[in-house]
Amino acid sequence: MEQLILLITLNRDCTLIYGRVLPQVKLRFRHKNLFDPDTLSTAAKKGLAQHTKEKWKTVFSMEDDSEPEQNSFANLPDVCLRHVFHCLDDRDRSRAALVCKKWNWAMHSGSLWKRRTITFYSRPSRAHTLEIQSALWYVRKFSKYLEHLEIKLPNPYNAAFAQKFQMTMRGLLSHLGKCNSRLVSLSIKYLQFDHSIWKNVTKTWFIKKLATFLKRMSKHLDSVNLKGARVTLEDGCALLDSLSCLTGKSFISEINIEDFFSLHLPVYSSTLFHQTMSKFHSLVILTFNYSCICDELLDILREHCAHSLCTLNIKCHFREPHRHMVWGTSWAKLAKSAPKLMVNFFFERVMKHDHLARILLAEIPVRSISLRSCYFSDPDWTVRPTLTNLLPAYSHVLQKLTLEFNNDHELLDNELLQLVLSCKRLLFLKVWAFLSVTFMERLLQHRAEGRCILTTIEVRIYTAQRETSEEDQLLCTIYRKFQHLIDSELYYSVITWSMV
Repeated sequence: MEQLILLITLNRDCTLIYGRVLPQVKLRFRHKNLFDPDTLSTAAKKGLAQHTKEKWKTVFSMEDDSEPEQNSFANLPDVCLRHVFHCLDDRDRSRAALVCKKWNWAMHSGSLWKRRTITFYSRPSRAHTLEIQSALWYVRKFSKYLEHLEIKLPNPYNAAFAQKFQMTMRGLLSHLGKCNSRLVSLSIKYLQFDHSIWKNVTKTWFIKKLATFLKRMSKHLDSVNLKGARVTLEDGCALLDSLSCLTGKSFISEINIEDFFSLHLPVYSSTLFHQTMSKFHSLVILTFNYSCICDELLDILREHCAHSLCTLNIKCHFREPHRHMVWGTSWAKLAKSAPKLMVNFFFERVMKHDHLARILLAEIPVRSISLRSCYFSDPDWTVRPTLTNLLPAYSHVLQKLTLEFNNDHELLDNELLQLVLSCKRLLFLKVWAFLSVTFMERLLQHRAEGRCILTTIEVRIYTAQRETSEEDQLLCTIYRKFQHLIDSELYYSVITWSMV
């Protein structure tokens, strides 16, 4: 059987190349039409179809004419044709579909329309508006094939935009609720309902429509991402509760409710939230804030999701409640009942040792820790106790460590190096801090001797000097010394960064 290779080049004039190895054939077609066939009348479409078909036929070229019938472009295998269509955007797909019935059939292949992303730009131009309208049209036209839908809302900027977005989404969700029975994942991030642009009526109507849609889809949905919604406790629990409305239980496997509730809400003390979370019985991945965690929630997860739970992603922000007490025994019971469980912590400006000590309990099976000061320097906190007292408790499980802090009064080379050597499973290290350049040489030497198993090293060495040429030169020397190790076994990125 002849081997087939698909070569695709997409440039400004949308050139596609299809090549067969035996015999060698190259077929090309170009189109430079800038209008959208879907906006034309029926008669215009027929004319465009005939013109496009004749035009592309004339530019087909064959390097081997020995088997004209066998080398015909019409014999392009279906799998290759679908692959071509996968690489095209919506407008190019619609143009290609005008060539012949076979290509039109490829246009309606369900595999092309399983995943869709719609971006609502914060300050839409005419081009952005047309792009949104086109995306919505195609989602509606091929909605029965849709399995993964992502709605991006980068930064809503005024009330008029928020109202327009709400009306558009109400229509889209209503249509999908009636025509789609295959949606398995939904992502609508950064709605920011606590923002002043959302009028109460607009916000209430949208949340109501979203809850109705989630109820209809609850039997099929497997993943929901509502990160950054910033809703009230009542509205948030209503949305989560809608995922289990039909059966009283939800078998969804992945939920992202990071920054889902408004700032300052002590969600951990809410009985309503506990009742809502008790309806989820098959969670595999749960992403949320530390302001939601309490002993009751850990007991609920242990009772209902221990058989499936694998990952908890926990964000802790200094502006949210994080000083409440959670007992280590609750974590220990959950870890024992859910042997596959791994916990990833993401701290933002929570750097004081006494705050971290309340959270980073030895009983937690921590796989990843990220400590970020976000360029905020505070003379009242130091990192050394965290590196020497808290993090070594996870030396047997920790695989990923991210440290970003800029307290230049601390020199932590030795403490950080000792921590890396004690964590026998540590694969990923990212550090942005005031370090000496020689730290890198010592770290790479230990890696070369097999005393650690790092596969990724990302370091930004802060310096209080404006000129860093001397440090850069020393880093080049260190790289040349360990070049074979770096090139063969590591993802390695080390730079100097002036903080002046």
